[in-house]
Amino acid sequence: MAGASIAGPALAHWLRRRGAEVTVVERAPELRPGGQAVDARGVAKDVIARMGLDAAVRAACTDTAGAHTVDADGQVLETFRADDDGGDGFIADIEILRGDLSRVLYEDTRDGVEYLFGDRIAELAQDTGGVDVVFAGGDRRRFDLVVGADGLHSSLRSMVFGPHEQFLRHLGHVLAFYSVPNEFGLDRWLLEYQESGRTALLRPIQDATRAMAMFYFAAPDFDVDYRDVAAQKVLLRERMAGLGWRTPEILAHLDDTPDFYLDQVAQVVMDRWSNGRVGLLGDAAFSSSPMSGQGTGLALVGAYLLAGDLAEAGWDADAGFARYEARMRSFVEANQEIGRLNARSRDVPGPDAEPGPDFASEEFMELVGRAINGVELPDYAEVEDSGPSAKP
Repeated sequence: MAGASIAGPALAHWLRRRGAEVTVVERAPELRPGGQAVDARGVAKDVIARMGLDAAVRAACTDTAGAHTVDADGQVLETFRADDDGGDGFIADIEILRGDLSRVLYEDTRDGVEYLFGDRIAELAQDTGGVDVVFAGGDRRRFDLVVGADGLHSSLRSMVFGPHEQFLRHLGHVLAFYSVPNEFGLDRWLLEYQESGRTALLRPIQDATRAMAMFYFAAPDFDVDYRDVAAQKVLLRERMAGLGWRTPEILAHLDDTPDFYLDQVAQVVMDRWSNGRVGLLGDAAFSSSPMSGQGTGLALVGAYLLAGDLAEAGWDADAGFARYEARMRSFVEANQEIGRLNARSRDVPGPDAEPGPDFASEEFMELVGRAINGVELPDYAEVEDSGPSAKP
């Protein structure tokens, strides 16, 4: 399996419980800390509970009480609480930094799963009996199945399914985030400021001495390399110039932050998530974009279903991947639609712009229900399950 962020270790957990031997390869030399806050809602919380990790995940959460939207002077305009909608609202009651969730999943699986850090799949060739893999470090191995869980810019996807341009759908916005000293008096409440298609946010994290800064801005044409950090910082300063509220203070820390990230807000749209004995999971297969708030939920639910369906099919790749895709497709599509609607709501209004989405409509509420709980979790009672790890 390629990728040791969230989808990869989550799938490793379930594959191991179903009796498989699992290898996870990650190009980074170690787990990547920090990252943006991610949420678990609805059926994704059920998956975490079935993993036996509810207590561990909640212990690592940001403990965000809610969110305030504010004006340029910091006056509160609207408030959202973490316990709204049963904890499945705008701010979920399970909100955790991506790196912290990755660490929980890794610590749960590391004793029963082989992790190869600082390496990647360089070549692969499959036949009816398995997949021959050549690693960049020189090792050659043969596996029954290979799964790409290596994110939006998945190398394995481009290797097996075709170039990124075939599948990436840019939603016209860019997201940037990085940690800053908490010199803003942030105390369990996220603050969000919007102005002319641009958004600045400050969110609390477990380390009360620091905070996570986030920016969204419209960018219909995005042509900055996602690996060129210097060019990304130049772009962010240009696009945030003149933005009010506390933006200048946040940007003052841009050059001394240890964890800067910037990329397009994009979705991955594919007709199939498998090719023979190679499959895709998480953002590599069906990124719904950060605008959906459900990328982590899709990864966790997808991992549960993929492992269960493969095991139930007797590890037959064609049958297992087909069942997984059939169960997940409408769930993915609902979340991707929410991502597109949220992106459209942040567009800069123009004379010919179509009306913005009505987030109070009955139709949208029905869509939210399908996006949070619109997939069944089978018990897979007929297949092996060794149970969750005994570790806390």
